[in-house]
Amino acid sequence: MASILPVGSRWRAQVRKRGQSIAKTFKTKGAAEAWARAKEVEIENGQNAVDSGSIKVGELVKKYRETRAESGRPVKPKSNEDYILQRLQDEFESDFAAKLTTKRIVQFAQKRKVSGAGGFTIDMDISKLGTVMRHTASLFGLTLPDATGIARPTLHHLNLIEAGKRRERRPTPEEIGKIFAWFSEHPERQQAMPDLLRVAMQCAFRRGELFGLRWDDIDSENHLALVRDRKHPRQKIGNNEWIPLIGDSFEVIMRQPRYEVPDGYAEKRKADPTLPPHKNEFIFRFDKGTASKYFKQACDAKGIADLHLHDLRHEATSALFEAGWQIPEVATVTGHKDWRNLKRYTNLDPAEVAKKGRLKLVKAA
Repeated sequence: MASILPVGSRWRAQVRKRGQSIAKTFKTKGAAEAWARAKEVEIENGQNAVDSGSIKVGELVKKYRETRAESGRPVKPKSNEDYILQRLQDEFESDFAAKLTTKRIVQFAQKRKVSGAGGFTIDMDISKLGTVMRHTASLFGLTLPDATGIARPTLHHLNLIEAGKRRERRPTPEEIGKIFAWFSEHPERQQAMPDLLRVAMQCAFRRGELFGLRWDDIDSENHLALVRDRKHPRQKIGNNEWIPLIGDSFEVIMRQPRYEVPDGYAEKRKADPTLPPHKNEFIFRFDKGTASKYFKQACDAKGIADLHLHDLRHEATSALFEAGWQIPEVATVTGHKDWRNLKRYTNLDPAEVAKKGRLKLVKAA
């Protein structure tokens, strides 16, 4: 079905048919209508409506989003992927995909660096650009050059992209004490924050996993929590895992206030699976972005440098190893499928390792 719309003094024709969409602007309405009719005939005859020579990167991003949504794997709103795709669409809206050059990609990377983005963050942008171009081109039968692959050696040479660096930052007991003290001094910031931090330091939750926990996800008899759609290198959806609630984290969770879900809401969700859970179903009801903001405020106020909320996951993982847990046991808590990935979260204290070694020697003697 074609639509012809006035755009200033020109006319824009858009054709949507059999899952394909293409648009073009003309000086006259008649020219727009003629082009639209011709394209509809081409699609009916099995030809591709998209021309690899004229399609722009911004259009590819839009098609990528549409295809993901139609395939049951939509891009989550306000997710990191959502922001990256929007950034790419805004930046490359007018760039022809077939003519995307290394120079143009380097310009984008330089702009990102000037704005404060690190090499790993820029690398994520470039990787997503490559993903969009590769999969969308394949889907629509387009032949496009591997622009991002060609640009990578130059991007590396100019130090614009880099692999993710292994963080070795762990909070000291003194720093933890200062952070908890700050929240005691500022209860208006968020009264649940100290409890949330306590659970994070024991159970190695990712921030999104903590804020995704619902009351129905708690197994009170076995002290377990169900983490839904847990991060997985291949399986993006349905990777639900039960994990043990370590230390007193079960008691901390169970003392959180509970609120009633409005009558009939559960039935509405059953009838419409796309309806999101009600906020009262969640254990921690405030926003994860707010948690990171308050954590940073606490660190800044107490003079604690270079400590992130995510570092508590490192702390929990390392503490389990220091306590003598084996790799499979730790992986049950953290959700890692590969020791190589688990290792980068493991920052053992050499003094603790030395102390354990001395104890073993004493026992052997």
